[in-house]
Amino acid sequence: MVTLRDGSQSVQPPSDEARYRLRLAEGFASEARQDISLGRWRSCVDNSQLAVENAAKAALALFGPVGRTHRPAPLLREALEAGDFSDSAADLAERLAENAELLGPDIHIESDYGDEANWRTPWELFTADDAQSALTMAEDAVSAAAALLLQH
Repeated sequence: MVTLRDGSQSVQPPSDEARYRLRLAEGFASEARQDISLGRWRSCVDNSQLAVENAAKAALALFGPVGRTHRPAPLLREALEAGDFSDSAADLAERLAENAELLGPDIHIESDYGDEANWRTPWELFTADDAQSALTMAEDAVSAAAALLLQH
C-alpha cells in the first residue's frame, strides 16, 4: 500500500507504465550482466545507468505518468519529502534515489560520448571496477523497484 500526497492509501495495482518501466530496467540490467561477463565495461556502465533510471521511473509511475526526464532522483526526493511513500516503501524509494543520483545522466553522457574536453573515448573511461559497481547499483535499483511494485 502506498500513501498518496492527499493522505489516502492506494490499493490499485501498479500502472501499465510502472510495469513497463520495471521490464525496461530488468532488460537493461540483464544486458549489463552479459556485458560484464564479456569484459565490455563501457557497455555495462551504460546499461546499468539505464536500468537504474528506469527502475526509478517505475517507482514514480506508481503516482502517475512520468514525463520525459533523465533525472528521476530529484522527483523521487520530492515524493519522499511529500510523504507519498509509506514508511516501509520510503526505504526502498530512498535506495532508488541514491542509485539514480550516483548513476545519473552525467554517467549516461560519459558512457555514450566519453570525455570530449580531454579527448577520451567512452572505452577509455571505464574499468572493470566501474562496471561492477554500476552493475551492483543497477541490481539494487531493480530489486527495490520490484519490491515497491509488489507493495503497491
